[in-house]
Amino acid sequence: MRDIEESYVADGYEQLEWSVEKLAEKGQLGDDPDTILERVSTTTDLSRAVVDADIVIEAIPEDLEMKQGLFRDVEDAAEDDAILATNTSSLRVGDIAEPLKRPERFCGLHFFNPPVKMDLVEVASGEQTDDEVIDAAETFVESLDKTAVLVRKDVPEFVVNNVLVPFMEEAAWMFDEGKAEARQADAAMVFRRGYPMGPFELADFGGLDVLAHSREQWGKPLPDCVETRVANDDLGQKTGKGFYDYENGDTYQADGVDYEPGDGEGFDTLRIEARMVNEAARLVGQDVADPEDIDIAMRLGGGLPEGTCRTGDKLGLDRMLEKIESLYEETGAARYEPADYLVELVEAGHTGEDAGRGFYDYADGGPYHYIAHTLDDDGVLEVTFDREERLNALSTDMLAEIQRLLESVDTDEVACVTFEGAGDRAFSAGADITGFTIAEPTDLMEVDEAVETIYEFERPTIAKVDGLCLGGGFEITLACDIRIATEESKLGSPEINLGLIPGGGGTQRLVRLVGGPRTKELVFKGEQISAERAADWGILNRAVPADEFEATVDEFITTIANGPQTALKAAKRVINEGQDASLNTAIAMESQAFGLLATTDDMLEGVEAFTHDRDPQFD
Repeated sequence: MRDIEESYVADGYEQLEWSVEKLAEKGQLGDDPDTILERVSTTTDLSRAVVDADIVIEAIPEDLEMKQGLFRDVEDAAEDDAILATNTSSLRVGDIAEPLKRPERFCGLHFFNPPVKMDLVEVASGEQTDDEVIDAAETFVESLDKTAVLVRKDVPEFVVNNVLVPFMEEAAWMFDEGKAEARQADAAMVFRRGYPMGPFELADFGGLDVLAHSREQWGKPLPDCVETRVANDDLGQKTGKGFYDYENGDTYQADGVDYEPGDGEGFDTLRIEARMVNEAARLVGQDVADPEDIDIAMRLGGGLPEGTCRTGDKLGLDRMLEKIESLYEETGAARYEPADYLVELVEAGHTGEDAGRGFYDYADGGPYHYIAHTLDDDGVLEVTFDREERLNALSTDMLAEIQRLLESVDTDEVACVTFEGAGDRAFSAGADITGFTIAEPTDLMEVDEAVETIYEFERPTIAKVDGLCLGGGFEITLACDIRIATEESKLGSPEINLGLIPGGGGTQRLVRLVGGPRTKELVFKGEQISAERAADWGILNRAVPADEFEATVDEFITTIANGPQTALKAAKRVINEGQDASLNTAIAMESQAFGLLATTDDMLEGVEAFTHDRDPQFD
């Protein structure tokens, strides 16, 4: 770690020490803090810093001449085959590399702040960047357990800022026109459209000077309401005042953001989202990035609950184009010029999900955005909840994808199903709270439908719980046949803290497992319990140390996948349905299933294997 003065290096190292200690306190480090910090060396000597480096990453202010000067010196001091990377978020890679002798070894690696928490890195190619450099840069990003999104064309502001800045900027233009107040816009976008922050709240959080700089450096006009505040040094949270007032005595706090759900009435949310979708279409049309990469980038880097291309497909691209065209005709402003690709999609009738195609093709239900799945040669269907940036919280789209997968898969090819969460922090932290305020009651019913589909799936299901398992995630776990967790995991039903109760069978399946008193304790108090207590109560089959987790799961999978599939199917049905029947009826169901299984080839194979003292080979 190198900076130009010793005091800057010392400040940076102190921040690093603080961060590492905090992570250690939370149990999020594989090594002890001292071991980690020993791997970091500091200097003010540029040559010493870069002489043996395979990759050098610059993170200095967004000043083109300053960056160019630095990289001239870096190139002279570094090895010829070193990769030189800029962390710029707004400048063109090629412009920074312009004075270099080896621009083919130069690329963009835009980490999102703070990198310790943000999983996205935009990997940007300059016009002269070698493909092997981009490949190596992507591999490097993946080695950090981060997600790399490739920016194929050298455009200013890459992907996220091109789509996210209009979210803030358009609201500011509406403010100037007298068509919006800050609280109104923020309340509408959060409580009516499900965004994690409103546009003015986000602008204050990031700094109005940063927003102004992003517009001015490329000669784009700046709304008066932003320009005036920057001139008065009212830059947002960091100065105590922006669109909101954060002053509290001698300190600043985020409590100045005080909008409420009812404040958002009458605000034109479509105008903001049409601009964002139009910019996303421009990036796709210019071959900067694919819709999939744009949506991943907006979720991981922008914090959005869903990708912008997906939003456009759901709302209708024809509506987006109509809105943006009307603004362009009304003002003539370049920011409203319709993207060629958006026009092409609409003219071809590809207006979104309802039309069967938009940014995405929705044949056979469309792509899977929020779950990943694989089916191996042994018939093990592995399903991963893939919203790591939101602790794998269950959105209505994710639930629909789970249900679609289980209803469409050929069960003859499936021996068992495993469910797990992406990353190492959560199986699923529950339903996505931001979706509650915008969902219809019929949408929320999808929780129960998806969970019921898991419960009724005719092959054995296994929940692999590592981390938080709360709310809807807990209900999915209860719907699975086998439940295995790491000892560090936490489980519970916190819905009561939101003024709700479990809505996916959480009360009824739990009461059948642990009885009324313990169910009421979990539901009434809304607290989390340890995996070890959950195992003691009979909620989990096993709670094991983290280093034994995969081996324990694999043991269950191997046994089940190699077992007699017809008998396993019958056993699951009899056990599940028998719980709701009288004892006599349940025993009759069991007897009938036993009689039917006695006629199968699997039974004959089992008897023959037992007789000859060998392992059975079930078909």
